[in-house]
Amino acid sequence: MSAARRNPQGRRPARKPSAGGSAATDRLLRIALRRRKQPLSHADVTITDRPAVRRAVSAAALGNTMEWFDFGVYAYLAGTLGKVFFPASSPGAQVVSSFATFAAAFVVRPLGGMVFGPLGDRIGRQRVLAATMIMMAVSTFAVGFLPGYHAVGFAAPILLLVCRLVQGFSTGGEYAGATTYIAEYAPDKRRGFLGSWLDFGTFVGYALGSGLVTVLTAVLGEDGLVSWGWRLPFLVAGPLGLIGLYMRMRLEETPAFQREAEQAHKEAEEVRAAGGEDPVEVARQSGHGRLKEIFTRHWEAVLICMGLVLLYNVTNYMVTSYLPTFMTETLGQDPLTAQLLVLGTMIVVVLTITTVGRSSDRWGRRPLFMAGSLALIALSVPAVLLIRAGGILLPALGCLILGLLLVIFAGTSAATLPALFPTRMRYGALSIAFNISVSLFGGTTPLFASGLVQLTGSHMVPAYYLMAAGVVGFFSTLFLHETAGKPLRGSGPMVETKEQAHKLVAHSRTEAGRRARDIWIRLRHPWARRH
Repeated sequence: MSAARRNPQGRRPARKPSAGGSAATDRLLRIALRRRKQPLSHADVTITDRPAVRRAVSAAALGNTMEWFDFGVYAYLAGTLGKVFFPASSPGAQVVSSFATFAAAFVVRPLGGMVFGPLGDRIGRQRVLAATMIMMAVSTFAVGFLPGYHAVGFAAPILLLVCRLVQGFSTGGEYAGATTYIAEYAPDKRRGFLGSWLDFGTFVGYALGSGLVTVLTAVLGEDGLVSWGWRLPFLVAGPLGLIGLYMRMRLEETPAFQREAEQAHKEAEEVRAAGGEDPVEVARQSGHGRLKEIFTRHWEAVLICMGLVLLYNVTNYMVTSYLPTFMTETLGQDPLTAQLLVLGTMIVVVLTITTVGRSSDRWGRRPLFMAGSLALIALSVPAVLLIRAGGILLPALGCLILGLLLVIFAGTSAATLPALFPTRMRYGALSIAFNISVSLFGGTTPLFASGLVQLTGSHMVPAYYLMAAGVVGFFSTLFLHETAGKPLRGSGPMVETKEQAHKLVAHSRTEAGRRARDIWIRLRHPWARRH
């Protein structure tokens, strides 16, 4: 092309499309503009109510406090309960038997998740959380009244097992429901901070339970605990359960669930008005249909969730449930010293967990999980070596390392896991994925660790177990999409003030206008160049 036919800037002039080409371009333009992402309206943005958010966080966290009060008591009383319910066994076998009863509760957790999770997606989060609170309180309270082996023989451990199974079944709907409830109430930019209060309640409950057992150990001694003192911590669960039930009965449904329920009702009315029910939608709404959809359409999210849950819960149960027994029964350290060291570690976790949650809002969930996984692989062996060193200072340093690794996962999980699934099946999918992973890998950690130590004679088994969990967590994090500051899947944005809502809507409209302009330029002027 000669220089005379070029414009002064040396660019090729845009061609004039033919009449037929213009019609086709206009048709493509109309289709593209119709399919573009629509800007947000003020009706799409939810402005959270601060008092309602505080009530939601408090009530959800209290349920976890009660659940982990029981775990703390059981972990610190594992040796004592072995003597009460399995007196004919050797000391090592008593510990393994006690942890086997502890692990039995986790066998039924997936069953509880499959019942309570889809039910929470159908009838509401608040009702199911109230039901799980009642079951947990009654079953834990009942343990305090159980007769020992010397009173009723083999029936004693069977009764303990029944109580643990009821606890496990109710817990199958507890944690996933509580994380879902808080996540659906929290504004997008503070979901990490508010979600961390759930696990704050977890470790407060553990600290209260373990602290109570520590005090009873110091006051009553081993003989007093075995005789009658072990019952007292379980009896405390009754008043705690009543308080938790009262708080949960005062809660309202989450805004996300209410919108989803209204939309589903509207669609059902439209289908009925058209002359019948859509069989595909009916199948999706049924329990079987929801389970099928979870494992066929959301299997990647399920696997990522299971990997992150494994990482968190192996670390969690290794520190909270197995470490006190490992230090006393395996390493032969003073029981009171070991209990104080682990209790001090839990206090550090409680004091730092909300800071980690706030950091996940600022830096993102993915970087924290990645750094924590790598640190767990690198520091598990040094931490266990320090715990084995004897004395007070070095074991305290080893416990502190494990506690700081634990708090990275604990402060981030409650905001990360619910964001993996859409609103209409969030409770069910999270309950199933979470409880399968906890049952297979988390709750069995004390049993497997104690059994492997007995089998191999190696005191480094806990370190190798933690390293394996770190590897699984690292690869799971590689496939995790960042969700910090973003709306939950299937839900609209959530903000704290009207000003934030106005800014979000204005920004969305500006971005929609830019996208429409870009589509227009590319279709009407395909040879144009933007600078």
